Amino acid sequence: MASNIKGFSKWTKEEKLQWIAKTYFSNSEEIIALIKTYWNSDEDVQKLHDEFIENTLTNFYLPFGVAPNFVINGRNYTLPMVIEESSVVAAAAKAAKFWSERGGFKATVLNTEKIGQVHFTYTGDSAALTRFIDTIRPQFFSDTEALTQNMRKRGGGILDIALRDKTELLENYYQLHVTFDTKDSMGANFINSCLEQIAATLKEQARHFDSAEQELEVVMSILSNYVPNCCVRASVSCAVSDLTSSEIENPEEFVAKFMQAVRIAEVEPFRAVTHNKGIMNGVDALVLATGNDFRAVEAGVHAYASRGGSYSSLSHAKVEDGIFTFWLDLPLALGTVGGLTSLHPMVKVALKLLGSPNAEELMQIVAVAGLAQNFAALKSLTTTGIQQGHMKMHLKNILNQFKATDEERRNAVLHFEKNIVSHSAVVELLESLRK
Repeated sequence: MASNIKGFSKWTKEEKLQWIAKTYFSNSEEIIALIKTYWNSDEDVQKLHDEFIENTLTNFYLPFGVAPNFVINGRNYTLPMVIEESSVVAAAAKAAKFWSERGGFKATVLNTEKIGQVHFTYTGDSAALTRFIDTIRPQFFSDTEALTQNMRKRGGGILDIALRDKTELLENYYQLHVTFDTKDSMGANFINSCLEQIAATLKEQARHFDSAEQELEVVMSILSNYVPNCCVRASVSCAVSDLTSSEIENPEEFVAKFMQAVRIAEVEPFRAVTHNKGIMNGVDALVLATGNDFRAVEAGVHAYASRGGSYSSLSHAKVEDGIFTFWLDLPLALGTVGGLTSLHPMVKVALKLLGSPNAEELMQIVAVAGLAQNFAALKSLTTTGIQQGHMKMHLKNILNQFKATDEERRNAVLHFEKNIVSHSAVVELLESLRK
């Protein structure tokens, strides 16, 4: 193993690569050659990718697929999806086709507020602190005008700054809870810059507030990825009788079983986690394709799923007057300008494919992707079972793992049309073909 090194970040990419390969791999030349095969042949494109993060050695590719036939609010879409898991894109496309023949998906943005907080401690009188914050609140807005002017021109900016007393949870703990509207940008840098200025103003003004300079101490200022008031709803709906298909012979029986599966996810956290993971298969794939922060989305969504005190399903279903409705609400802080959206070439392709949506439109499309994925999974689980379709899609990966020839692939596909796919079954077939 290597000892600590100094100045690594200042080395060239070639120097970093050589050191990594020679330090950690016995076949260093093979590793170097492999890593370099993933470099982009266009030097300008590669330089762009190199500068996205620090200490870049190469690119790590994920498939960029598409799911057609999505009808959302009466408009046709083909969704770009970046994901490595078999059957996700196929399931999304299948659900899209199913609902395109039954009125399509509906989506609406419920609200668009984003949150940032200045966390601080204060050991003085809380009533005096409230009066102090009320007095200097206009100063917060005036001191951030230079930062917010462009956002305000687009109809966004700082919406409110509220003092919150959290001393029941943590001794001497208070916060300035700041709400923002960042329009078409995700707004992380904008929000954090505003918060740091607000924190600086708070510290400066505290010097004139009796003995508050000693009593008030700013701990940190940072945006929150929990955005319960930046939320979108996606839904599908049709008469129960219209659900009949090649896989659904008895729609009433299907709906009863489907709704029971949803109810189980609403009350059983062990099931809810996997249920919601299926939703995020669709959400993350589209969030990645459009250059947004899937980690922030994941954190916020799962916090939202726990807002009732127990982790629960994000989706819900009902039947009223013979009409089946399936829906979900998702907190999604997304952007279509700034960050990777204006840098990554394939992000530009993805957004163009979607018709160059604004942030609210993208929120709706992403929520629909999650609902489609969830519907496809629940439909499979309550009819044929999820492994039948998933393992047939996964067959290609297993064959690739064992370097199957074209002839072996053709034989495998024919064989597993009538047999259950499993890793061991594929190995056994290949062994028999190779004898």
